[in-house]
Amino acid sequence: MTASPSEIIGILGGMGPAATADFYAKLVSMTPGSSDQDHLRTVIWSDPTVPDRTAALIGDGPDPTPWLLHGGRVLREAGATVIAIPCNTAHAFVPRIAGHVGLPIVHMIGEVARHLSALRPPVHTAGLLATTGTVRAGLYQEWLDRFGIGLVLPGPDSQRDEVMAAIHAVKAGRRDATATEPLARAARGLTDRGAQVIIAGCTEIPLGLSAATVEVPLVDPAAVLAQALVRRMRAA
Repeated sequence: MTASPSEIIGILGGMGPAATADFYAKLVSMTPGSSDQDHLRTVIWSDPTVPDRTAALIGDGPDPTPWLLHGGRVLREAGATVIAIPCNTAHAFVPRIAGHVGLPIVHMIGEVARHLSALRPPVHTAGLLATTGTVRAGLYQEWLDRFGIGLVLPGPDSQRDEVMAAIHAVKAGRRDATATEPLARAARGLTDRGAQVIIAGCTEIPLGLSAATVEVPLVDPAAVLAQALVRRMRAA
């Protein structure tokens, strides 16, 4: 792989720490190369003190924007030339920081929408497993609408008792049946309603849901973001 020596990826992470580590592992695994020197220069700012994004969006917690803005500036000062945020819900706050960090932000949800639009056979309906904050903010709805892709969501009980319960389990370090079984049930509910793909729209979900347990393709936004960064760096 040949990448511009002046390009450095800044990962604005910590939301949560395990998801950040998983994203970096995916970035490494998706980078073609046969030696250390073939890999991408990366700076990681992992700040788990960022207030809960879903709590902020539903009015139950502080605004995380100052933490995100600070992290973006830390990455810029450390030499980053582009920012990646491996947290779906945090993208609700990207418009508040994008004009203030002085660096381009590769938009994970936008990349997922473009990825789905390129799949064949065409995807007309996607199912979304995500935090309540991501759902309430309409992040995927907005982007998928641009590409004519419909979206199905879990019902309120499934969102609370299956999706959010499993996300909290993964954040607490549990990747056993307390996470896997609720997510598998929620995914089946979406495929029963016509979802042709399932979007693992919280970076904790791929840590608790195996693609083998889903009847349709499982799209991992963190992996899509990693692929987009590799393409960007190869083109630089």
